Amino acid sequence: MDLEHTDVTTPAALTVTTRAPGHLPGECQAVASILSRVGDKWTVLVVMMLADGPRRFNELKRMIGGVSQRMLTLTLRGLERDGMVHRTIFPTIPPRVDYELTALGHSLRQPIEALGNWAFTHAPIIKEARAEFDARSGEV
Repeated sequence: MDLEHTDVTTPAALTVTTRAPGHLPGECQAVASILSRVGDKWTVLVVMMLADGPRRFNELKRMIGGVSQRMLTLTLRGLERDGMVHRTIFPTIPPRVDYELTALGHSLRQPIEALGNWAFTHAPIIKEARAEFDARSGEV
């Protein structure tokens, strides 16, 4: 999916400035790719599983549950590419590989925890809203 910046005219009374100073419309694509990475459910789970220290691949796979080997590999590789996870290979037989959060990865913990807390707090309201919507639209 190709995301691009769209300026929307809003009445002055409703305008809320949340963009960083010096924000340029062309920067939205870069931000979109970062948000896509950090907003991914597997990324969220991997970051939280690595919060307490390094883990091995199979340990992560067991802890997360439901993630395929391929998806975990892609997620870890993406996090490593973005500088949020460090991979250490130990020269043993068989080779041992540990994954751990970098300082950047640790800095993502707080926003993820805040979003998770928000979701837990508002889950009943959202469940009720969904039920009302489904009842109105005839969906199940």
